[in-house]
Amino acid sequence: MASIRTAGALSRPAHRAARRPLRWTTLAFLAPLIVYLLLFYAYPLYRNIELSLHDYTPRAFIQGNPEFTGLENYATILSDDAFLHALGNTALFTLGSIAVQYALGLALAVFFHRSFRLSAVLRAMFLVPWLLPLIVSASTWSWMLNSDNGIVNAALQAFGIGQINWLTSPDTSLLAVTIANIWLGVPFNLVILYAGLQNIPATLYEAAGLDGANGWQRFWRITFPLLRPVSAITLLLGLIYTLKVVDIIWIMTRGGPADASTTLAIWSYREAFGTGQPDFSPAAAVGNLLILIAFAAGLVHVRLQRGEERT
Repeated sequence: MASIRTAGALSRPAHRAARRPLRWTTLAFLAPLIVYLLLFYAYPLYRNIELSLHDYTPRAFIQGNPEFTGLENYATILSDDAFLHALGNTALFTLGSIAVQYALGLALAVFFHRSFRLSAVLRAMFLVPWLLPLIVSASTWSWMLNSDNGIVNAALQAFGIGQINWLTSPDTSLLAVTIANIWLGVPFNLVILYAGLQNIPATLYEAAGLDGANGWQRFWRITFPLLRPVSAITLLLGLIYTLKVVDIIWIMTRGGPADASTTLAIWSYREAFGTGQPDFSPAAAVGNLLILIAFAAGLVHVRLQRGEERT
């Protein structure tokens, strides 16, 4: 027994020495990720919070001596009449975009899930909007929705529908930029949902077919429930992306006319860069509110996922 204990005591230092290289190897692999997260996530977030808590005029920004204002910038934007208007536009733009993007992406994913000739070619064509630079896509939609020379109005007039001022009317400008954003987001939903469909066993559909289930029943009882985890992360990523959309709206309408298409992201960008008189602190405060909304959505997603795992 004494010899066994002695051997065990001698093996512990050797075991610890063997674990040290593994620990350093693990840290070496983690170091690039940690540096990346600190440089491109933690530091920008810290700077954004710091900007929102001070009065950063262009002069103070250069000299580095801004006045500390605490939560005054947040109080200013929350009491501004433009806040509720921009918040409502953000809700309409975001929820409308992700709902239609998801519905179209799911329909296309189910369609392409069946093998047929030219399926791969058509899937590749649907990825084109996702691959184009955003400035190209926004400029193309601006031309298509032009009141006088746009192809959309020309097509509508062929069916006897009069001219619609898509980009210059307060009644339709938000709808116009939402349509453009939907077109951009459908390929992303298609790719993610199509990949999710590949993980559903074909035997389930075969068994359902033998039981007499029709196409709708197979979709509602098999496809949709098994796609729920993929659908949840797709909607969450779509929400986060859509909340911060600036380029499409700025190029097409600049948030107008009369702030009809101004979202929180556009309001933040305009405060910082769009007026010729930069006001960085309120812009940072609006940006932080968007971060909080996205963070809250992430927490809801995590809570729902944990609830499903427990059941």
